[in-house]
Amino acid sequence: MVTVHRAAGFRFVIYVDDHAPAHIHAVGSGEAKIDISGDKPRLVWAHGLTRADVRRAMTIVVEQQAMLLSRWRDIHG
Repeated sequence: MVTVHRAAGFRFVIYVDDHAPAHIHAVGSGEAKIDISGDKPRLVWAHGLTRADVRRAMTIVVEQQAMLLSRWRDIHG
C-alpha cells in the first residue's frame, strides 16, 4: 500500500498488487473505494464514513484525479 496523497484527514492509497480499473482508496475513520479511470471519479463503495466524509473525499479526488491517475500508472504500468 502506497500513500499517494493526504488531505482533510484522509490518506489516499493505492495497493501495489491491486487490480484494474484504476482506483484509489480514501482511508480516514472508514474507507471508500473510488474509481478514477473514467472522465469523472465514481464511488464504488464506502464503509464507516459519513455522507459528509464521502463528499469530502470525492471532492478531493475530483480535484486531484490527474495526479492520482498518474501515480496509479507509475505503480501499475
